[in-house]
Amino acid sequence: MFKALSLRFIRAYQAKGGSKQLLNIECNFEPTCSEYTRQSIVKYGACKGWRLGLARIRRCNQPDLIEKIHDEVP
Repeated sequence: MFKALSLRFIRAYQAKGGSKQLLNIECNFEPTCSEYTRQSIVKYGACKGWRLGLARIRRCNQPDLIEKIHDEVP
C-alpha cells in the first residue's frame, strides 16, 4: 500500500513539472532524483527505495554544475 501511494505521489510530482517547474531548480543527475526514487521504490520496495532516493537528493547540492552526473539505481 505504501509503495503504491509513493509511486502515485511521485507520478503526480513529475506530471506537475518536477523540480524545474515547482522549485525552479534543475536536477544535477540523470535520471532525475524523482525518477531515481521511483525506480528505487519499484526495485526495492517503499522503505529502501525512499532511503536511496533521499540519500540521492541530499547529494544534489551543486547548482552551477555544467554536466549532469549519470547515476543509475544500484
